[in-house]
Amino acid sequence: MTQKIALITGASRGLGAALAEALAPTHHIVAVARTTGALEELDDRIKALGGSATLAPMDITQPAAMATLCRGIHDRWGQLDLWLHTAIHAAPLSPAPSVGEKDWAKSIAVNATAPSILIPYVAPLLGRSGQAVFFDDPRAGEKFFGTYGASKAAQMALARSWQAETVKTGPVVKILQPQPMPTALRARFFPGEDRAPLADIHAEAARLLTDIQG
Repeated sequence: MTQKIALITGASRGLGAALAEALAPTHHIVAVARTTGALEELDDRIKALGGSATLAPMDITQPAAMATLCRGIHDRWGQLDLWLHTAIHAAPLSPAPSVGEKDWAKSIAVNATAPSILIPYVAPLLGRSGQAVFFDDPRAGEKFFGTYGASKAAQMALARSWQAETVKTGPVVKILQPQPMPTALRARFFPGEDRAPLADIHAEAARLLTDIQG
């Protein structure tokens, strides 16, 4: 296969799904998420756009599953051109003294530990010329965002370190900040918000890809 290969973790909905659809004309999409039904719906949309996808219904917090995923990519294609990491866990907003133990543990597992597991597996597949892209949502320090803000900030710290370490060696690591979009994640944080002023998710995916591919 000469078509470029894009791995999208968190591909079943929201920004990940929009990016998958935007890339479908030029990339074979390896779509990773836990929800099989949503991945199948994404696959239908990708096929309607003339693209193709490999569906990987997996939990990114499971090291063995991620090792299997990346070994499979290596055995089938030998490399990756692009990794877009959009997977996120949005814990309920709460005051710091009321942070739930399970919410904290899951947020750290998905938002911070999973990228630390994935980077060592994905880096060799990207080589010197591939790209890894992370998406920032700077909430650290905002009231009631303690769990989400802390776990997301940990992910960004890891990504920025990797970015600094690979300037001369590759792969290219980019950190982008999407505009507010009417996603399910945002709805959990801001229920009842007027969604009309928010950026269209497909338009935002196209804008972000311009930054990625530029």
